[in-house]
Amino acid sequence: MPGHFITFEGIEGSGKSTVAGEMYSRLREAGIAALLTREPGGTPVSEDIRSILLDPARSELSAAAELLLYLASRAQLVSEVIGPALEAGRVVLCDRFFDATVAYQGWARGLGEELVRDLNSFAVAGTLPELTFLFDLTVEEGFSRGPEERESSGIRKLDRLEREGREFHRKVREGYLRIARRETGRVVVIDASLSLDRVLAEVWGNIRNRLGLNV
Repeated sequence: MPGHFITFEGIEGSGKSTVAGEMYSRLREAGIAALLTREPGGTPVSEDIRSILLDPARSELSAAAELLLYLASRAQLVSEVIGPALEAGRVVLCDRFFDATVAYQGWARGLGEELVRDLNSFAVAGTLPELTFLFDLTVEEGFSRGPEERESSGIRKLDRLEREGREFHRKVREGYLRIARRETGRVVVIDASLSLDRVLAEVWGNIRNRLGLNV
């Protein structure tokens, strides 16, 4: 496709959403036609699915149903938003994409990485990121500055996945690192424990090089 597709991944509290937003702003300031979206979500249908997936009251949701809902949300986002934007030559930034499903449902939920990768392939219909940033840090540090900090500040309560035990989130991190080891050409691991300025500089440098920008 004529556009560029870049994704941002990491455990809760890793800072990926903050960095994705900043990269979007920098690309726009540089005169680049960019789009920022998120998973699950990004379309009306996908946002409705997101509300189900993250609702803490939906504790009865099975692992298989959870997986299929994520895939449905992703398929709609690719069809309605990501695919057309790439065809139009835009740079698409996505806060989470299919790697999250491999890490969360394939590895941490135990549904199987190979099964999830196969189902992902069907959902995205060949729409693959060329560059993925994995923001890595310990679960303890991620929660102390992410979900737990937001809840203690009264911003919002923990969502359904954030309420999972620490061991679950350690498995998610392990799943992400397994992906990074397999796909060194696509996945760039960022030390998310560094200062925000250092993280932003490293990510922006990689994006500039990948897109051939002189800004």
